[in-house]
Order: sequence, then C-alpha cells, then structure tokens
Amino acid sequence: MYRKQLFLLSLLLMLLQTAAFAQNNKLRVEPSFWWTGMKDSNLQLMLHGNNISTMQPVFNYAGVEVKDVVKVNSPNYLFLNLNISGAKPGKFNIQLKQGNKTVHRYSYELKQRAAGSANRQGFTSSDVMYLITPDRFANGNPKNDSVKDMADKLNRNDRSGRHGGDIAGIIQNLDYIKDMGFTALWVNPVLENDQPKVSYHGYSTTDYYKVDPRFGSNEEYLELSKQAKQRDIKLVMDMVLNHIGSKHWWMDDLPTEDWLNFQDEYKTTNHRREAIQDPHASEYDYQLQTEGWFVESMPDLNQENELLATYLIQNTLWWIEYADLGGIRMDTYSYPDPEFMSEWTRRVMDEYPNFNIVGEEWSLNPAIVSYWQRGKKNYNGYVSYLPSLMDFPVQNAMVEALRDDEKSWDTGWLKLYNTLATDFLYPEPENLVVFPDNHDMDRIYTQLNQDADLTKQAIAYILTTRGIPQLYYGTEILMHNSEKGDHGIIRTDFPGGWSGDKVNAFTGKGLTKEQLDMQQYMKKLLNWRKDAKVIHTGKLTHYAPYKGVYVYFRHNGPEKVMVILNKNELPYELELEKFAPQLQGVKQTTDVISGKAYNLNQSKLALPIKAPLILELK
Repeated sequence: MYRKQLFLLSLLLMLLQTAAFAQNNKLRVEPSFWWTGMKDSNLQLMLHGNNISTMQPVFNYAGVEVKDVVKVNSPNYLFLNLNISGAKPGKFNIQLKQGNKTVHRYSYELKQRAAGSANRQGFTSSDVMYLITPDRFANGNPKNDSVKDMADKLNRNDRSGRHGGDIAGIIQNLDYIKDMGFTALWVNPVLENDQPKVSYHGYSTTDYYKVDPRFGSNEEYLELSKQAKQRDIKLVMDMVLNHIGSKHWWMDDLPTEDWLNFQDEYKTTNHRREAIQDPHASEYDYQLQTEGWFVESMPDLNQENELLATYLIQNTLWWIEYADLGGIRMDTYSYPDPEFMSEWTRRVMDEYPNFNIVGEEWSLNPAIVSYWQRGKKNYNGYVSYLPSLMDFPVQNAMVEALRDDEKSWDTGWLKLYNTLATDFLYPEPENLVVFPDNHDMDRIYTQLNQDADLTKQAIAYILTTRGIPQLYYGTEILMHNSEKGDHGIIRTDFPGGWSGDKVNAFTGKGLTKEQLDMQQYMKKLLNWRKDAKVIHTGKLTHYAPYKGVYVYFRHNGPEKVMVILNKNELPYELELEKFAPQLQGVKQTTDVISGKAYNLNQSKLALPIKAPLILELK
C-alpha cells in the first residue's frame, strides 16, 4: 500500500514538473502572423521562451530572408529581422534548435493582404465620431464579466470598478448608433489590462496583441469592425504607446536594460508638455516630460530602443490590417520620444496614405497643439506626420464662451471667436477633431451647469464648425456627473445597457422629457449633417460677436449655411445688413432644427430666445 502511494505521489510530481516545464518553455512569437504585399517588406519577430538565446532559429521558406538575429540582455528573447519581399502567402515552420535537437517549433503564417487595404479611407470631416467607454456602455455577454485568474472582478457598486460592458454590447447596439447618425466609432482601449484594480478604462496595457477577455476576444473585435462597416461606420482604435501596465508580461522579464525609461529608478513625469517646444527649456524638464512615468502602475516605455520602436510600429500596422480600422486615436501623443512619434506616424501614413490618426495633446494653447500637425514648419526643424489633433483650445473656449456673460469687450462669444482666429497656426485646421467633452473631463452638460439650452448651442457649434466632430456616449441624453472631476462618475453606465435597467436610452423608455428632446435634437442634426457637404468641406467665415450673438457661414460656391448662436434670454432682433455679401439673392430660408421658415428679405431677423439657428441658404 505504501509503495503504491509513493508511486502515485512520484507520478503526480513528475506530471506537475512536466506541466511547469511546458509552461515555462512555451514559445511566444509576436506578431503571431503577418501579411504579404505590405509596402515595407521588413518584418521583426519577437521570440520569447526559456533560455532561447542559446538556440539556433532555422526555417526554409521561399522569399523570406533572414537579415540578422539579435540577442539581448535577457536570455529568453530572440529578435529575428526578416525581409519578406519575395514571399507568397503560406505557412512555414520556425524551429529553434539546440544542437541537433528541435526544442521549439512554431507554425508561422504569411496571409494574403485584403484587396485595396493600402488605400483605405480614414475618418474625415464628413464623419462624426461616437466615443464609447466599453465597460460602461452595454453588457452584451454577462458570462465574461469576471474572468478566472484576472484579479479585477465585476463590481458595479464601485465607481472605479469593472461594470461589465463589452464588445458584444456595442455590437448589439450598432443600429442605435447608426440611427442616431454617427459614422465613426471611437472605442476606448480594449486591449488586455490585467491589473489588480481600476483596469476598466483600458489605458494600462498588459498585452499588445490581445483583447481583454472581459471585453471579448480578438475575433469579437474584428466582428465589431465588420458589423460597423456594414452600417457605414468606421472603427477608430484607441492606442497607447507611451506606457504599459505594471503587470504587462514584459515586466517579469524585461528584454533589455533600457526597455523602460527610468528602469532602475521610478520618476514621475512633470507634465510640462511645453518643454518640448520651449526654446528656453532645461534638459531636466524636457527629459522628465518625455521619460517620466504617469504613475507607478504605468511604466514608461523607452521608444529610443530600436527593437521596442519597431515592435510598437508593427503592432499598430497589425491592428489596422487585422481589424480593418478606419482610424486611430493616439493617447498622450506628446509624452513619448518625439522622434519616435514622427517615425511612427510616417510609417503608418506611408503604408496607408488615406488613413487618419488623431493625437491627444491636451494643451489650451493652439501654438503648442499645432506643433504636432503634419505640414507644420517648426522653428526647431521638427517634422511631424500626424494628420489630426484633438482641438482642446476650441473646446475650452467654447465652454467659457457659453458660460460667460457678454458684458465685457473680451468675454462671452469673443473667447471662441478669438480662438478660432488662430487657425492660421495649423496646416490643416479642417482636419482637427472638435468635441464638447470626452472621457477625461466633466460632461458638457455639467460644464454648462446643467443648462440644456446652452448644451444645445454647444452641440450645434460642434456639428457645424470646421473639423471632425466627436461626441461622448450619453451626451444625447444629457448625462452628467454629480461630482466634478471624478472619472468613475463621468464614465457612468449608459441606461439600458444592462438587464434590469429601469431606464433605457436605446428605446427611450424612462427618459425625461428633456432627455428625449435632446436625443431627438441630436439625431436630427447628425442625420442632416451626413449629407451636408458644405459643412464637410465648405469654407468658414465668421463675424465678430455682437450683443450675445455669434454668426458664421459655411459656404462652398452656391451652397451656404448660416449658423446663428444666440445667448440672449430676452427677445432680440439681429440686424442683417452686414451679412449682405453672404445673403445676396436669398429671400427665404428654413431652420434645420425646427423646420420653421424665415424671411431674410428684411433688415432684421427675430431670433428664438437662447437658441441656435442653422439656416440653409438656397
């Protein structure tokens, strides 16, 4: 009996050791597959496995040339630099040999690139983006709410916890998004964030090639893209190249001694973005801006490491190709190494000339923001290839203009007028992304002190000014945050996205009269804008605000739209004489919002109180 127990125990230990060896000896290859027909025929493979630097990579596939094999500080990595210019689609085995013994065998595939992939059209000024925080939009698959071996479990009672929204929930509500009139979908990061807590937002990546299982899978993300495309909606991926999560698999085995900035001594960024352009900036401030960590749970990547830089560039191309993306929103654009960001955007735009990328540079100074746009002639010679940026200066000026009174010569609408007047700083102001709010700031309804009339004017402006509009989920139903600055409340659950919700914004059930009114208001404007080409590409001419009224025209030859934003709470008549050059020959017009007809063949126009007018001049 004793011998039998001893035998069984020995067998169990052997099986456990074998399993542990197999786990430790597992080979990871990234990217796991690639495509033929890419403009850049170079391909870098990152191989990771136990002590593989002592092994010899061997394979034989026509058209695939090994340029070099790079070993690094960690013995568990090999980097293969290949040229695949002559290769055809197909599979081949990569073997890692120790002498004559094959220790690892990996079946690698070069896929056929989709026809026309290089010429894909990115988001443009004809689009309007709907921004979604996936954990807070809709729970389409409750089975993935919590995942075994992932620490951050479902907790809807915690404003900073995971609430269960997922990719399936977005797919199930694509018809709502389409019917509202949106044509592009920016989804906050969906890649794995296997952090111990506050992982729902997605900005602490722990695997660059894997969708977080609590959101779904790579295949579901691809399905989202396909389903969106069938509804003429482009998918915009939110990416983070500045930092990773502290539980990224690299952190257990960093490839090199310089994979991270301040790898041996954690330092926090100073957030002094101006130091990059400042001709008087100290080297200390510049370095801390580009190399300091956001927080200790977000290690800062060193993009000056060429192996890492190539890895990040290829990862971007992989997701564009795999998920058939229609654009990228790049988080914290000015925080990584500036030269790397220049090369990253160059490589992406070289591969996809009609693509679009919007970068986040959260500065209220147009001179700072414009520095990063493609075509800008910078004093220090810095060359950028970034097509678009988030227009934070206009967002801030719009809110201040709406909140301020009109009693002084430099308050109210003049703040917005003056900010738009700095468009000469941008090479392509029409390609900036304009927005009333986003996932990182108070809801626009909150910023405007829960004034629905002012919120309507903000939406009217965003949807008719130059640029590419972006609206945050829930703005259409006046979602607000009771505690200002609290991200967990700003990103609150969309009503109707969870089984049992008493209010359902997708159907309108339980919404207040004011919420339904705003939803219909936005739906009307968004669907009108779809076909309003003069808004997409027309020139903007604005007139200096006067007595609480701001007027501008979008015009493209015979096509004209007159936008009147009126903050007056008492009846006001707008004198039309100064607008004569734009109104010549126009006698009657109709307001897009109300459908009401207006007579322009007179000296004054009676304006609706504290409301916008959008007049098509035909």
